[in-house]
Amino acid sequence: MKTNIESLSAGRRRFLKGLAGIPILSLAGTFGISKIDLKENLSDEFYQQLDQLKGKMPEGKLGKLTVSRVILGCNPIIAWSHARDLIYPNRLMKAYMTDDKIIETLHLCRLAGINAFVLTTEAFPVFNKYRKAFPDDKMLAIAMGTMPERDILSNIKICVDNGADAVYVHGRVCDAYARANNLEGLAKGIDYIRKQGLPAGVGAHCLETIEKCEKDNFSSDFYMKTFHHDKYWSALPEANREPYIEIGPNYTDHNKYCDNMWDLHPLRTVQVIKEAKKPFIAFKIMAAGAIQPRVAFRYAFENGADFICVGMFDFQVIDNVNLACEILGDLKNRERKWYS
Repeated sequence: MKTNIESLSAGRRRFLKGLAGIPILSLAGTFGISKIDLKENLSDEFYQQLDQLKGKMPEGKLGKLTVSRVILGCNPIIAWSHARDLIYPNRLMKAYMTDDKIIETLHLCRLAGINAFVLTTEAFPVFNKYRKAFPDDKMLAIAMGTMPERDILSNIKICVDNGADAVYVHGRVCDAYARANNLEGLAKGIDYIRKQGLPAGVGAHCLETIEKCEKDNFSSDFYMKTFHHDKYWSALPEANREPYIEIGPNYTDHNKYCDNMWDLHPLRTVQVIKEAKKPFIAFKIMAAGAIQPRVAFRYAFENGADFICVGMFDFQVIDNVNLACEILGDLKNRERKWYS
């Protein structure tokens, strides 16, 4: 019999697979309608926090795109907390991240030097409202697409139709294709993205996925891979790490996986990425809040990340930008060349 946690995990996977089939207009109901014109109502305090910036965010290239080294992640915005066995964080995120707060956070990121946002199709309605409110911001959309069995390109088409600047295939999707030894099937999504003139990326939670792509010289423009060290309390014991365990299921047994680790083989990841000759966007670098930003940022950049994707709330933006500028200005141990 499945545990409640296993059932929730399975339900989430079904949700991800089914999301692509929802017509784009129906997604507009995901977030409430903004009742104020944020552009006219932002306070002096909002702009004063920009005075705390200590440097200019470095940038790199993703295809023809010029992208900030720190990219805004979407988990706080769509309320995917990865909070282990805590039951309230998703509701807390939803209560805090109103439409107005989301738009305000995006605008603050852009003013602080972050010019790209990773998002799922469900976040496009509010993101497009932000683009309308602040047309001069020019925030890039790096969309996360899925490939549902009933229509494998439908979700990717939603990303393209909503103005994505780059698209990568969701890590769990790529992991599933790689585990099934079906990179040819995955190539259908990647090829379609490229035909739209957009950079196309392979997402991965499982290192085995990147290893297979590298071995087969799989055609993609960048990798989007989980990347963090394993020296934190809730990390899965090394003896219990198995191939593709990151994509579930979750267990209540403390010695098994339960949404508590996203890079099972950090040292191997460093070596594999070191040999990969394409841009590498690292995400889950703080192991969903278990690792201090100062440690996580340095670990990612020194060990080969070209960009880091960081989910953050508005009150974290300035600190994160300052931290990234400081660390990028003092990278003494990076061996991998920049592929961006």
